[in-house]
Amino acid sequence: MAANDNRHVITVADRAAMAATAAEHLLAITAANSGRVAICLTGGSSPKQLYQLLATDAYRSRIPWQRVHWFIGDERFVPADDPLNNMGMARSLFLDRFAPAANIHPIPTATADPADPDRGAALYEQELQSFYGADTLDEARPLFDLVLMGIGPDGHTASLFPDDPALGETSRWVVGVPKANVEPFVPRVTLTLPALTSCHEMLFEISGRDKRAILTRLFAGENLPANRARSTGETVWLVDRAAIPENFGGQ
Repeated sequence: MAANDNRHVITVADRAAMAATAAEHLLAITAANSGRVAICLTGGSSPKQLYQLLATDAYRSRIPWQRVHWFIGDERFVPADDPLNNMGMARSLFLDRFAPAANIHPIPTATADPADPDRGAALYEQELQSFYGADTLDEARPLFDLVLMGIGPDGHTASLFPDDPALGETSRWVVGVPKANVEPFVPRVTLTLPALTSCHEMLFEISGRDKRAILTRLFAGENLPANRARSTGETVWLVDRAAIPENFGGQ
């Protein structure tokens, strides 16, 4: 990795250890802020164990549910009850049981024109700006306390895919993605880099031997979306032993 790389890579034994470590990071973030807390969740398979863990007595009892607000970094443009819906997974695993309904902020996919992810993006941007209290991000006042992220086999993160024009977006907080580069091949809505990186901590979860090849490319500094996603605060990559490249020397 480059000398100016501010990522902190933490190697964990397996997915269970990763979920436990991520949960402790989340709890530390909520404890550090005595006011309103904003957490941006991620979809895909990586966070499933984390979400299951947050529903257990040991963890849910330590979350100040009344003052934590839950957002999502990207969404597949499918109905809220579709199994592919990212926020739907989080809601079914823990949010709907413990979080106040007003504190759950899904990306709207049931718009007047369900084939138009740009409309869903515009509505979510309005919601984020209303929550933030401004339509311009201030580096001194991050939008989120914590942003959870994953990495796809092509180096994408959220629904920001390699060579997508959305990677260069500097003003919009949320954009529609008409075509995904990986399965499922459905339109998406995604937060942009300015919105995602406006956080106290960005936490990646990367697990499985199938991620080793893309991690090798990312650690070599290849210009891929996941390498461009850096918090204005701290950026942490949790990587399990199955995913870590053999020649990785640690950090």
